Amino acid sequence: MIRKVKPEIRVVGFDDGTFSFSSKLERRKTVLFGVVMKGSKEVVGAVSRWITVDGTDATEKLIDAVNRSRFRDLRVVMLKGITYGGFNVVDIERLHHKTGLPVIVVVRKRPDLNAMELALKKHFPDWRERVELLRRAPPLLEMIPGKLYVQALGISPEVAFEVVRVTTKTGLIPEPLRLAHIMASAFMTGESTKE
Repeated sequence: MIRKVKPEIRVVGFDDGTFSFSSKLERRKTVLFGVVMKGSKEVVGAVSRWITVDGTDATEKLIDAVNRSRFRDLRVVMLKGITYGGFNVVDIERLHHKTGLPVIVVVRKRPDLNAMELALKKHFPDWRERVELLRRAPPLLEMIPGKLYVQALGISPEVAFEVVRVTTKTGLIPEPLRLAHIMASAFMTGESTKE
C-alpha cells in the first residue's frame, strides 16, 4: 500500500505501437512498450512485448512484462487506456492481482462505452467477454475537468491523482506514458507520432 507518494516513486507506464487497418484484418502484432521511471525525472529502463492486434493477449503480456522484469522495486503500473492494439482489452483486475501492484489508467478523453460496445458486437464473436472487461473496469474519475481522466485499482483516487501529478513533467500525460507512446510509435514506424 502506498501511504506517501515520493517524488522518485518507481512507475512503469505502457502504451502500444501504431498499426494499420490491414494489420487488424490479418491479426498482426504490434509492440506494447513500457517505460520504467523514477517519478518524472529519470528513466530507469524499459520493457516490451508483442501483442496481437484486436487479440486477447494484452493482459497476459502486461503481467509477463512486469513480473519477469528485473525491476523489483516497481510501485505502480500505469496504462494509457484499457484497450491496446485496437480492441485487445486489458483485464485490470487480473493485472492488479497477478502483479500485486496498483494500476492507474490515464486517458485524455472520456471513452464512449456505448460506441465501443456497438463496435465490439459488430466485429467480434467474443464481444460479450470484451464488453464485460470494459464494464468491470474501475469507475472513470475526472482529474482535470474535460481534460484528464483516471481509473484506479488497488490505490485510492486521492493517491492515484498524486501519483499522476508526481510523474507528470510537462503537459497532462505522465512521463512514463508519454515516453512509452514515443518509443512504441517510433519502434513500429521508424519515427514517433503525436499523441
